[in-house]
Amino acid sequence: MTRSPLVLAALASSAVPGLDPVNVEGVVTRPGDLFEIAYVQDSQHRRWVVKAPRTPAAGAMLDDSVALGALLGRRLDVAMPMVRGHAPVPEGRAAVYLRLPGRPLDFAGLTPGALADDVGRALAHIHNVEHLVFEEAGRPTYDAESHRRRQLSELDRAAATGHVPTGLLTRWEHALEDVSMWRFAPTAVHGTFTGENVLASFDDDDDSSTGRVRGVLGWEESRVGDPADDVAELAEVAAPAALDAVLEAYARSRVERPDASLVRRARLAAEMTPLRVLLRALAAGQIEVVERTAEQLRALDARVEDDDRRRAAEDARRSERTRLAQERAAAAASSAAVVPPATAPGTGAGSPPGSGPGAGSAPGADDAHREPEPAWDATAPHVPFPMLGETQAVPMVDELGEPDPSTTTTAPGSDDDVTAADPSDGPTTTPEPTETFETPETPETHAAPAEPADPAARAAEPEGSEEPAAEESQPVPVVAADADDSAFEIDEVEALPEEADGVLDLHEGASDFVPVTPAEHPKDR
Repeated sequence: MTRSPLVLAALASSAVPGLDPVNVEGVVTRPGDLFEIAYVQDSQHRRWVVKAPRTPAAGAMLDDSVALGALLGRRLDVAMPMVRGHAPVPEGRAAVYLRLPGRPLDFAGLTPGALADDVGRALAHIHNVEHLVFEEAGRPTYDAESHRRRQLSELDRAAATGHVPTGLLTRWEHALEDVSMWRFAPTAVHGTFTGENVLASFDDDDDSSTGRVRGVLGWEESRVGDPADDVAELAEVAAPAALDAVLEAYARSRVERPDASLVRRARLAAEMTPLRVLLRALAAGQIEVVERTAEQLRALDARVEDDDRRRAAEDARRSERTRLAQERAAAAASSAAVVPPATAPGTGAGSPPGSGPGAGSAPGADDAHREPEPAWDATAPHVPFPMLGETQAVPMVDELGEPDPSTTTTAPGSDDDVTAADPSDGPTTTPEPTETFETPETPETHAAPAEPADPAARAAEPEGSEEPAAEESQPVPVVAADADDSAFEIDEVEALPEEADGVLDLHEGASDFVPVTPAEHPKDR
Protein backbone atom coordinates (compact mmCIF):
# COMPACT_ATOMS: atom_id res chain seq x y z
CA MET A 1 0.00 0.00 0.00
CA THR A 2 1.32 3.41 -1.00
CA ARG A 3 0.24 6.46 0.99
CA SER A 4 0.63 10.05 -0.12
CA PRO A 5 2.67 12.52 1.97
CA LEU A 6 -0.57 14.29 2.96
CA VAL A 7 -1.92 11.07 4.43
CA LEU A 8 1.28 10.60 6.41
CA ALA A 9 1.07 14.19 7.67
CA ALA A 10 -2.49 13.50 8.87
CA LEU A 11 -1.23 10.41 10.71
CA ALA A 12 1.42 12.53 12.42
CA SER A 13 -1.17 15.10 13.51
CA SER A 14 -3.34 12.39 15.05
CA ALA A 15 -0.41 10.67 16.76
CA VAL A 16 1.13 13.67 18.57
CA PRO A 17 -1.12 16.15 20.42
CA GLY A 18 -0.37 19.74 19.45
CA LEU A 19 1.33 18.82 16.16
CA ASP A 20 -0.17 21.18 13.56
CA PRO A 21 1.37 20.32 10.15
CA VAL A 22 2.43 23.25 8.01
CA ASN A 23 4.68 21.56 5.48
CA VAL A 24 5.29 17.94 4.43
CA GLU A 25 7.95 16.35 2.26
CA GLY A 26 7.68 12.76 1.09
CA VAL A 27 10.54 10.29 0.61
CA VAL A 28 10.63 8.24 -2.57
CA THR A 29 9.68 4.62 -1.86
CA ARG A 30 11.55 1.92 -3.79
CA PRO A 31 10.36 -1.64 -4.45
CA GLY A 32 11.30 -3.81 -1.51
CA ASP A 33 11.32 -1.01 1.07
CA LEU A 34 9.68 -1.93 4.37
CA PHE A 35 8.48 1.55 5.37
CA GLU A 36 6.97 4.73 3.98
CA ILE A 37 8.57 7.90 5.35
CA ALA A 38 7.66 11.59 5.26
CA TYR A 39 9.09 14.72 6.91
CA VAL A 40 6.57 17.07 8.54
CA GLN A 41 7.13 20.60 9.85
CA ASP A 42 4.61 21.97 12.33
CA SER A 43 3.55 25.48 13.30
CA GLN A 44 6.23 25.62 16.02
CA HIS A 45 9.00 25.01 13.42
CA ARG A 46 9.65 21.50 14.69
CA ARG A 47 10.57 18.84 12.16
CA TRP A 48 9.00 15.42 12.56
CA VAL A 49 9.42 12.04 10.88
CA VAL A 50 6.45 9.79 10.09
CA LYS A 51 7.31 6.13 9.54
CA ALA A 52 4.53 3.76 8.42
CA PRO A 53 5.05 0.02 7.77
CA ARG A 54 4.17 -1.49 4.41
CA THR A 55 3.70 -5.07 5.63
CA PRO A 56 2.51 -6.63 8.90
CA ALA A 57 6.00 -8.05 9.48
CA ALA A 58 7.47 -4.56 9.15
CA GLY A 59 4.86 -3.30 11.62
CA ALA A 60 5.98 -5.87 14.21
CA MET A 61 9.64 -4.90 13.66
CA LEU A 62 8.79 -1.22 14.14
CA ASP A 63 6.99 -1.88 17.44
CA ASP A 64 9.99 -3.83 18.75
CA SER A 65 12.40 -1.04 17.83
CA VAL A 66 10.23 1.45 19.75
CA ALA A 67 10.63 -0.62 22.93
CA LEU A 68 14.38 -0.76 22.38
CA GLY A 69 14.62 3.02 21.97
CA ALA A 70 13.03 3.60 25.37
CA LEU A 71 15.75 1.45 27.01
CA LEU A 72 18.73 2.33 24.85
CA GLY A 73 18.31 6.04 24.18
CA ARG A 74 20.32 7.24 27.18
CA ARG A 75 23.02 4.59 26.94
CA LEU A 76 24.50 5.75 23.63
CA ASP A 77 26.80 8.63 22.78
CA VAL A 78 24.84 9.21 19.56
CA ALA A 79 21.17 10.05 19.06
CA MET A 80 18.53 7.53 18.03
CA PRO A 81 14.82 7.96 17.23
CA MET A 82 12.63 8.43 20.30
CA VAL A 83 9.00 7.86 19.35
CA ARG A 84 6.53 10.48 20.60
CA GLY A 85 3.31 8.96 19.31
CA HIS A 86 1.62 6.25 17.22
CA ALA A 87 -1.17 6.18 14.67
CA PRO A 88 -3.00 2.97 13.66
CA VAL A 89 -2.65 1.70 10.08
CA PRO A 90 -3.79 -1.59 8.52
CA GLU A 91 -0.26 -3.04 8.74
CA GLY A 92 0.25 -2.10 12.40
CA ARG A 93 1.14 1.31 13.80
CA ALA A 94 2.89 4.31 12.30
CA ALA A 95 5.54 5.92 14.50
CA VAL A 96 6.20 9.66 14.81
CA TYR A 97 9.43 11.08 16.23
CA LEU A 98 11.50 14.26 16.04
CA ARG A 99 13.90 14.40 13.13
CA LEU A 100 17.54 13.82 14.13
CA PRO A 101 20.24 16.29 13.04
CA GLY A 102 22.75 15.34 10.38
CA ARG A 103 22.92 13.94 6.87
CA PRO A 104 23.38 10.32 5.69
CA LEU A 105 26.90 9.19 4.87
CA ASP A 106 28.29 7.50 1.78
CA PHE A 107 30.75 4.87 3.01
CA ALA A 108 32.24 4.62 -0.49
CA GLY A 109 33.54 8.18 -0.18
CA LEU A 110 34.82 7.80 3.39
CA THR A 111 38.48 8.74 3.84
CA PRO A 112 40.88 8.17 6.78
CA GLY A 113 40.56 10.92 9.34
CA ALA A 114 38.39 12.21 12.14
CA LEU A 115 35.10 11.16 10.53
CA ALA A 116 36.26 7.59 9.93
CA ASP A 117 37.43 7.40 13.55
CA ASP A 118 34.05 8.71 14.71
CA VAL A 119 32.24 6.03 12.70
CA GLY A 120 34.38 3.35 14.35
CA ARG A 121 33.75 4.74 17.83
CA ALA A 122 29.99 4.99 17.26
CA LEU A 123 29.85 1.37 16.11
CA ALA A 124 31.93 0.26 19.10
CA HIS A 125 29.59 2.03 21.53
CA ILE A 126 26.64 0.15 20.05
CA HIS A 127 28.48 -3.16 20.36
CA ASN A 128 29.42 -2.39 23.98
CA VAL A 129 25.78 -2.26 25.09
CA GLU A 130 24.78 -4.99 27.55
CA HIS A 131 22.89 -7.94 26.09
CA LEU A 132 20.17 -7.65 28.72
CA VAL A 133 19.01 -4.33 27.25
CA PHE A 134 18.27 -5.93 23.88
CA GLU A 135 16.75 -9.01 25.48
CA GLU A 136 14.44 -6.90 27.64
CA ALA A 137 13.23 -5.12 24.51
CA GLY A 138 12.34 -8.48 22.96
CA ARG A 139 15.14 -8.52 20.38
CA PRO A 140 16.30 -11.97 19.17
CA THR A 141 19.53 -13.45 20.49
CA TYR A 142 21.91 -15.75 18.60
CA ASP A 143 25.16 -17.25 19.78
CA ALA A 144 27.92 -18.17 17.32
CA GLU A 145 26.62 -21.66 16.54
CA SER A 146 22.95 -20.73 16.23
CA HIS A 147 23.90 -17.79 14.00
CA ARG A 148 25.87 -20.07 11.69
CA ARG A 149 23.06 -22.64 11.51
CA ARG A 150 20.53 -19.89 10.83
CA GLN A 151 22.50 -18.80 7.78
CA LEU A 152 22.81 -22.39 6.59
CA SER A 153 19.02 -22.67 6.81
CA GLU A 154 18.61 -19.48 4.76
CA LEU A 155 21.02 -20.88 2.19
CA ASP A 156 18.97 -24.07 1.86
CA ARG A 157 15.76 -22.09 1.39
CA ALA A 158 17.37 -19.87 -1.25
CA ALA A 159 18.76 -22.89 -3.10
CA ALA A 160 15.25 -24.30 -3.39
CA THR A 161 14.07 -21.20 -5.26
CA GLY A 162 16.42 -21.81 -8.22
CA HIS A 163 17.43 -18.12 -8.38
CA VAL A 164 20.88 -18.52 -6.78
CA PRO A 165 23.82 -19.60 -9.02
CA THR A 166 25.42 -22.91 -8.14
CA GLY A 167 28.87 -21.35 -7.76
CA LEU A 168 27.64 -18.99 -5.04
CA LEU A 169 25.81 -21.79 -3.22
CA THR A 170 29.00 -23.89 -3.10
CA ARG A 171 31.14 -20.93 -2.08
CA TRP A 172 28.86 -19.88 0.78
CA GLU A 173 28.33 -23.44 2.00
CA HIS A 174 32.08 -24.00 2.33
CA ALA A 175 32.46 -20.73 4.26
CA LEU A 176 29.61 -21.58 6.62
CA GLU A 177 31.01 -25.05 7.30
CA ASP A 178 34.40 -23.62 8.30
CA VAL A 179 33.76 -23.67 12.05
CA SER A 180 37.05 -21.91 12.84
CA MET A 181 35.73 -18.73 11.22
CA TRP A 182 32.64 -18.64 13.43
CA ARG A 183 34.23 -18.20 16.83
CA PHE A 184 33.08 -14.88 18.20
CA ALA A 185 31.46 -13.45 21.31
CA PRO A 186 27.77 -12.54 20.73
CA THR A 187 27.38 -8.76 20.63
CA ALA A 188 24.58 -6.21 20.58
CA VAL A 189 24.18 -5.55 16.85
CA HIS A 190 22.44 -2.70 15.01
CA GLY A 191 21.58 -4.97 12.09
CA THR A 192 21.58 -2.39 9.26
CA PHE A 193 24.63 -0.22 9.94
CA THR A 194 24.74 1.32 6.46
CA GLY A 195 25.67 4.78 5.28
CA GLU A 196 22.06 5.87 4.85
CA ASN A 197 21.35 5.06 8.51
CA VAL A 198 24.40 6.93 9.91
CA LEU A 199 23.86 10.69 10.25
CA ALA A 200 26.78 13.13 10.38
CA SER A 201 27.10 16.91 10.56
CA PHE A 202 29.98 19.00 9.18
CA ASP A 203 31.42 22.31 10.31
CA ASP A 204 32.65 22.83 6.75
CA ASP A 205 30.72 21.15 3.92
CA ASP A 206 33.86 21.10 1.78
CA ASP A 207 36.04 19.40 4.42
CA SER A 208 35.08 15.89 5.45
CA SER A 209 37.55 15.97 8.35
CA THR A 210 35.22 18.38 10.18
CA GLY A 211 32.39 15.83 10.28
CA ARG A 212 31.22 13.86 13.26
CA VAL A 213 28.52 11.24 13.76
CA ARG A 214 25.36 12.64 15.31
CA GLY A 215 22.81 9.82 15.15
CA VAL A 216 21.96 6.32 13.94
CA LEU A 217 18.62 5.36 12.35
CA GLY A 218 16.98 2.06 11.38
CA TRP A 219 16.98 -0.11 14.49
CA GLU A 220 14.26 -2.50 13.26
CA GLU A 221 16.68 -5.42 12.68
CA SER A 222 18.72 -4.98 15.87
CA ARG A 223 19.60 -8.15 17.74
CA VAL A 224 22.30 -9.92 19.74
CA GLY A 225 24.52 -11.76 17.28
CA ASP A 226 27.58 -11.45 15.07
CA PRO A 227 29.34 -8.03 15.20
CA ALA A 228 30.61 -8.63 11.64
CA ASP A 229 27.08 -7.99 10.30
CA ASP A 230 27.49 -4.29 11.12
CA VAL A 231 30.80 -4.10 9.25
CA ALA A 232 29.40 -5.67 6.05
CA GLU A 233 28.80 -2.50 4.02
CA LEU A 234 32.06 -0.93 5.19
CA ALA A 235 33.98 -4.02 4.09
CA GLU A 236 32.22 -4.02 0.73
CA VAL A 237 32.32 -0.38 -0.42
CA ALA A 238 34.83 1.53 1.77
CA ALA A 239 38.39 2.11 0.58
CA PRO A 240 40.99 -0.16 2.25
CA ALA A 241 42.64 2.75 4.07
CA ALA A 242 39.26 4.03 5.32
CA LEU A 243 38.27 0.53 6.47
CA ASP A 244 41.54 0.21 8.40
CA ALA A 245 40.97 3.59 10.06
CA VAL A 246 37.41 2.65 11.07
CA LEU A 247 38.48 -0.74 12.46
CA GLU A 248 41.40 0.74 14.37
CA ALA A 249 39.16 3.26 16.12
CA TYR A 250 36.58 0.52 16.64
CA ALA A 251 39.13 -1.79 18.30
CA ARG A 252 40.34 0.98 20.64
CA SER A 253 36.79 1.68 21.86
CA ARG A 254 35.58 -1.89 22.23
CA VAL A 255 35.36 -3.52 25.63
CA GLU A 256 36.41 -6.84 24.10
CA ARG A 257 39.08 -7.16 21.43
CA PRO A 258 37.60 -7.96 17.97
CA ASP A 259 38.18 -11.53 16.81
CA ALA A 260 40.59 -12.34 13.98
CA SER A 261 37.89 -13.43 11.49
CA LEU A 262 35.78 -10.28 11.78
CA VAL A 263 36.63 -8.93 8.31
CA ARG A 264 36.19 -12.32 6.60
CA ARG A 265 32.70 -12.75 8.05
CA ALA A 266 31.85 -9.14 7.19
CA ARG A 267 32.72 -9.76 3.54
CA LEU A 268 30.63 -12.92 3.54
CA ALA A 269 27.68 -11.08 5.10
CA ALA A 270 27.92 -8.42 2.36
CA GLU A 271 27.85 -11.12 -0.32
CA MET A 272 24.80 -12.83 1.22
CA THR A 273 22.76 -9.63 1.63
CA PRO A 274 20.97 -10.06 -1.76
CA LEU A 275 20.04 -13.58 -0.73
CA ARG A 276 18.06 -12.28 2.26
CA VAL A 277 16.40 -9.67 0.07
CA LEU A 278 15.38 -12.45 -2.31
CA LEU A 279 13.78 -14.53 0.43
CA ARG A 280 11.90 -11.53 1.81
CA ALA A 281 10.60 -10.54 -1.62
CA LEU A 282 9.41 -14.08 -2.32
CA ALA A 283 7.53 -14.16 0.98
CA ALA A 284 5.84 -10.82 0.15
CA GLY A 285 5.06 -11.79 -3.44
CA GLN A 286 7.12 -8.93 -4.93
CA ILE A 287 7.98 -10.44 -8.30
CA GLU A 288 9.77 -7.33 -9.54
CA VAL A 289 12.13 -7.37 -6.56
CA VAL A 290 12.75 -11.11 -7.03
CA GLU A 291 13.81 -10.66 -10.64
CA ARG A 292 16.03 -7.70 -9.85
CA THR A 293 17.74 -9.54 -6.97
CA ALA A 294 18.29 -12.64 -9.09
CA GLU A 295 20.10 -10.49 -11.65
CA GLN A 296 22.30 -9.07 -8.88
CA LEU A 297 23.22 -12.58 -7.77
CA ARG A 298 24.23 -13.58 -11.30
CA ALA A 299 26.42 -10.49 -11.59
CA LEU A 300 28.01 -11.30 -8.24
CA ASP A 301 28.79 -14.83 -9.39
CA ALA A 302 30.57 -13.45 -12.45
CA ARG A 303 32.85 -11.07 -10.53
CA VAL A 304 33.43 -12.93 -7.27
CA GLU A 305 36.80 -14.34 -8.39
CA ASP A 306 38.06 -10.87 -9.30
CA ASP A 307 36.88 -9.62 -5.91
CA ASP A 308 38.86 -12.39 -4.21
CA ARG A 309 42.05 -11.43 -6.04
CA ARG A 310 41.54 -7.75 -5.23
CA ARG A 311 40.96 -8.48 -1.54
CA ALA A 312 43.99 -10.77 -1.39
CA ALA A 313 46.13 -7.94 -2.73
CA GLU A 314 44.61 -5.55 -0.18
CA ASP A 315 45.33 -7.97 2.67
CA ALA A 316 48.93 -8.39 1.46
CA ARG A 317 49.46 -4.62 1.41
CA ARG A 318 47.91 -4.34 4.86
CA SER A 319 50.25 -7.02 6.20
CA GLU A 320 53.22 -5.25 4.63
CA ARG A 321 52.22 -1.95 6.26
CA THR A 322 51.93 -3.71 9.59
CA ARG A 323 55.38 -5.31 9.18
CA LEU A 324 57.01 -1.98 8.30
CA ALA A 325 55.35 -0.30 11.27
CA GLN A 326 56.69 -3.00 13.58
CA GLU A 327 60.19 -2.63 12.18
CA ARG A 328 60.13 1.14 12.64
CA ALA A 329 58.92 0.76 16.21
CA ALA A 330 61.66 -1.79 16.96
CA ALA A 331 64.33 0.49 15.48
CA ALA A 332 63.09 3.42 17.54
CA ALA A 333 63.17 1.29 20.68
CA SER A 334 66.72 0.07 20.06
CA SER A 335 68.03 3.60 19.45
CA ALA A 336 66.48 4.79 22.73
CA ALA A 337 67.84 1.86 24.75
CA VAL A 338 69.61 2.72 28.01
CA VAL A 339 73.28 1.95 28.84
CA PRO A 340 73.81 -1.71 29.84
CA PRO A 341 73.90 -2.28 33.62
CA ALA A 342 77.58 -3.38 33.50
CA THR A 343 78.68 0.12 32.47
CA ALA A 344 75.91 2.15 34.03
CA PRO A 345 76.99 4.74 36.62
CA GLY A 346 76.76 3.60 40.21
CA THR A 347 77.22 -0.11 39.48
CA GLY A 348 81.04 -0.31 39.48
CA ALA A 349 83.31 -1.37 42.30
CA GLY A 350 83.10 0.73 45.39
CA SER A 351 79.59 1.91 44.79
CA PRO A 352 77.56 2.13 47.96
CA PRO A 353 74.80 -0.42 48.46
CA GLY A 354 71.45 0.63 47.05
CA SER A 355 72.97 3.05 44.52
CA GLY A 356 72.37 0.87 41.47
CA PRO A 357 69.90 1.63 38.68
CA GLY A 358 67.04 -0.07 40.47
CA ALA A 359 67.40 1.98 43.69
CA GLY A 360 65.66 5.29 43.87
CA SER A 361 65.02 5.42 40.10
CA ALA A 362 62.24 7.63 38.84
CA PRO A 363 58.98 6.02 37.74
CA GLY A 364 59.09 4.93 34.13
CA ALA A 365 62.84 4.31 34.08
CA ASP A 366 62.27 0.77 32.79
CA ASP A 367 59.96 1.85 29.95
CA ALA A 368 62.86 1.88 27.50
CA HIS A 369 63.30 -1.89 28.01
CA ARG A 370 59.72 -2.65 26.98
CA GLU A 371 58.97 -3.73 23.46
CA PRO A 372 56.65 -1.29 21.63
CA GLU A 373 53.15 -2.49 20.89
CA PRO A 374 52.86 -3.34 17.18
CA ALA A 375 50.32 -1.63 14.96
CA TRP A 376 46.93 -3.35 15.08
CA ASP A 377 45.99 -5.55 12.13
CA ALA A 378 42.29 -6.39 11.85
CA THR A 379 43.02 -9.58 9.93
CA ALA A 380 45.87 -10.91 12.10
CA PRO A 381 45.19 -13.46 14.88
CA HIS A 382 45.47 -12.18 18.40
CA VAL A 383 44.53 -13.02 21.97
CA PRO A 384 40.99 -11.63 22.48
CA PHE A 385 41.20 -11.62 26.28
CA PRO A 386 43.98 -10.89 28.82
CA MET A 387 46.27 -13.69 29.86
CA LEU A 388 45.36 -15.61 32.98
CA GLY A 389 48.18 -14.14 35.04
CA GLU A 390 46.98 -10.61 34.31
CA THR A 391 43.53 -11.27 35.75
CA GLN A 392 44.56 -12.74 39.11
CA ALA A 393 43.44 -10.87 42.21
CA VAL A 394 46.11 -8.93 44.11
CA PRO A 395 46.30 -9.84 47.85
CA MET A 396 44.83 -6.87 49.68
CA VAL A 397 46.85 -7.64 52.81
CA ASP A 398 50.04 -6.89 50.89
CA GLU A 399 48.59 -3.73 49.37
CA LEU A 400 47.42 -2.32 52.73
CA GLY A 401 50.61 -3.24 54.58
CA GLU A 402 48.94 -5.46 57.20
CA PRO A 403 51.28 -7.05 59.78
CA ASP A 404 52.66 -10.46 58.99
CA PRO A 405 50.71 -13.10 60.95
CA SER A 406 53.94 -14.98 61.56
CA THR A 407 55.35 -12.11 63.66
CA THR A 408 55.16 -12.95 67.38
CA THR A 409 55.85 -11.06 70.56
CA THR A 410 57.14 -12.54 73.82
CA ALA A 411 55.43 -11.38 76.97
CA PRO A 412 57.83 -10.27 79.72
CA GLY A 413 58.04 -12.78 82.45
CA SER A 414 56.48 -15.55 80.44
CA ASP A 415 57.95 -18.43 78.45
CA ASP A 416 55.14 -18.49 75.91
CA ASP A 417 55.16 -16.57 72.63
CA VAL A 418 51.87 -15.15 71.43
CA THR A 419 50.93 -13.46 68.16
CA ALA A 420 50.18 -9.75 68.18
CA ALA A 421 46.54 -8.98 67.53
CA ASP A 422 45.58 -7.34 64.28
CA PRO A 423 44.59 -3.75 65.02
CA SER A 424 41.80 -3.96 62.41
CA ASP A 425 39.97 -6.62 64.49
CA GLY A 426 39.43 -4.42 67.53
CA PRO A 427 38.50 -0.87 68.40
CA THR A 428 40.94 1.89 67.55
CA THR A 429 43.16 2.85 70.50
CA THR A 430 44.73 6.18 71.29
CA PRO A 431 48.50 6.60 71.06
CA GLU A 432 48.81 6.57 74.87
CA PRO A 433 51.26 4.23 76.65
CA THR A 434 49.97 0.70 76.90
CA GLU A 435 48.20 0.15 80.20
CA THR A 436 49.14 -2.62 82.55
CA PHE A 437 46.75 -5.48 83.26
CA GLU A 438 47.27 -8.33 85.61
CA THR A 439 47.34 -11.72 83.95
CA PRO A 440 45.47 -14.41 85.88
CA GLU A 441 47.17 -17.74 86.10
CA THR A 442 44.90 -19.69 83.77
CA PRO A 443 45.65 -22.06 80.91
CA GLU A 444 44.21 -19.51 78.47
CA THR A 445 46.53 -17.16 76.61
CA HIS A 446 46.15 -13.54 77.78
CA ALA A 447 47.96 -10.30 77.19
CA ALA A 448 51.11 -9.91 79.24
CA PRO A 449 51.58 -6.84 81.40
CA ALA A 450 53.34 -4.03 79.58
CA GLU A 451 55.23 -1.04 80.93
CA PRO A 452 56.12 2.18 79.12
CA ALA A 453 59.33 1.61 77.19
CA ASP A 454 60.95 4.86 78.36
CA PRO A 455 61.01 5.56 82.15
CA ALA A 456 61.67 9.22 81.46
CA ALA A 457 58.52 9.46 79.39
CA ARG A 458 56.59 7.80 82.25
CA ALA A 459 57.98 10.29 84.75
CA ALA A 460 57.13 13.23 82.50
CA GLU A 461 53.52 12.11 82.12
CA PRO A 462 51.23 14.49 84.07
CA GLU A 463 49.23 13.15 86.96
CA GLY A 464 45.67 12.28 86.26
CA SER A 465 46.26 11.62 82.58
CA GLU A 466 46.06 7.87 83.00
CA GLU A 467 42.91 6.20 81.68
CA PRO A 468 40.83 4.07 84.05
CA ALA A 469 42.29 0.63 84.32
CA ALA A 470 40.24 -2.36 83.23
CA GLU A 471 38.76 -4.57 85.89
CA GLU A 472 40.98 -7.42 86.97
CA SER A 473 38.14 -9.88 86.45
CA GLN A 474 37.97 -8.99 82.72
CA PRO A 475 41.46 -9.20 81.25
CA VAL A 476 41.95 -8.16 77.63
CA PRO A 477 42.55 -11.30 75.53
CA VAL A 478 44.98 -11.43 72.66
CA VAL A 479 43.64 -13.77 69.96
CA ALA A 480 46.28 -15.66 68.06
CA ALA A 481 45.81 -14.90 64.33
CA ASP A 482 45.50 -17.84 62.01
CA ALA A 483 47.82 -17.59 59.01
CA ASP A 484 45.10 -19.03 56.76
CA ASP A 485 42.53 -16.38 57.65
CA SER A 486 42.08 -13.38 55.41
CA ALA A 487 42.03 -9.91 56.90
CA PHE A 488 38.78 -9.20 55.04
CA GLU A 489 36.70 -12.26 55.96
CA ILE A 490 33.40 -11.16 57.50
CA ASP A 491 31.10 -13.55 59.20
CA GLU A 492 27.47 -13.53 58.02
CA VAL A 493 26.16 -12.61 61.46
CA GLU A 494 28.78 -9.90 61.88
CA ALA A 495 27.75 -8.33 58.56
CA LEU A 496 24.16 -7.85 59.77
CA PRO A 497 23.22 -4.47 61.27
CA GLU A 498 22.52 -4.26 64.96
CA GLU A 499 18.77 -4.07 64.39
CA ALA A 500 18.76 -7.19 62.21
CA ASP A 501 16.17 -9.80 63.15
CA GLY A 502 18.37 -12.80 62.44
CA VAL A 503 17.11 -13.33 58.87
CA LEU A 504 19.67 -13.21 56.08
CA ASP A 505 18.69 -12.84 52.40
CA LEU A 506 21.34 -14.69 50.45
CA HIS A 507 20.78 -12.74 47.21
CA GLU A 508 18.53 -10.06 45.80
CA GLY A 509 15.16 -11.40 44.78
CA ALA A 510 15.48 -14.63 46.81
CA SER A 511 12.20 -16.32 47.67
CA ASP A 512 13.60 -18.63 50.40
CA PHE A 513 15.24 -17.08 53.43
CA VAL A 514 17.82 -18.84 55.56
CA PRO A 515 17.51 -18.24 59.33
CA VAL A 516 20.75 -17.36 61.01
CA THR A 517 21.07 -17.54 64.78
CA PRO A 518 23.04 -14.56 66.07
CA ALA A 519 26.06 -15.69 68.01
CA GLU A 520 28.94 -13.94 69.60
CA HIS A 521 31.91 -13.86 67.30
CA PRO A 522 35.47 -14.02 68.75
CA LYS A 523 36.27 -10.74 67.12
CA ASP A 524 33.31 -9.04 68.83
CA ARG A 525 34.38 -9.99 72.36
